Amino acid sequence: MDVTTLAVALIGVGGTLSGTLGGALLSQRVTREQNQRADRERAEDRHDRAQEARRDLYARLNTTARAYRVAARDAIRAAERGESVEPAVLDAAKESWAEQYSLAQMALPRDVHEIASSLNRALGVGYSVVKQLPSAPDRVEAYNRAKDWFSGALSDGVYLLRVTLRHDLGVEIEPDFERTRTRMLTVLDTERRSLERLLASEQATRPV
Repeated sequence: MDVTTLAVALIGVGGTLSGTLGGALLSQRVTREQNQRADRERAEDRHDRAQEARRDLYARLNTTARAYRVAARDAIRAAERGESVEPAVLDAAKESWAEQYSLAQMALPRDVHEIASSLNRALGVGYSVVKQLPSAPDRVEAYNRAKDWFSGALSDGVYLLRVTLRHDLGVEIEPDFERTRTRMLTVLDTERRSLERLLASEQATRPV
């Protein structure tokens, strides 16, 4: 084989190797990009499913809180009118809230959990208010206090929960939200503690 033929042969081999290596590298790049795209799609799908689950949880939490408040308020009004009150309705609303709140505790962000926890305590005090109406020393005062609680501080608490949930989901963004949230939460906690002290004082002075 002369020099020219050898050179041509070597060039041919080199071109073949270069083409093979180039094709392999291109194939690896395509595969890598496909894998990255698949990873992104899976991550987006997980995020979407997590968001959907969070929206469902928030909706149930908001719905059961409102239903609990309405059931208690209706029970107060019915009792004040002298109508028979079905305790099962209020108890069922209480249990539904308790179930959703229990589930939500494991998933709520800290700020949202703070609101839900405060509202849970406020609803619990409200339940005690309703249950103690028949034995209240001053029935008129007790009914007025109960109505004021469920139409005032507790109503604002339920509203605060709804706004907080919508804010966390990005549905309802208020520029001054943090200040409003802190103010309303402080009022709710202060009013609840005041009502708790009043109920405890009345309970302590009742004859055994």
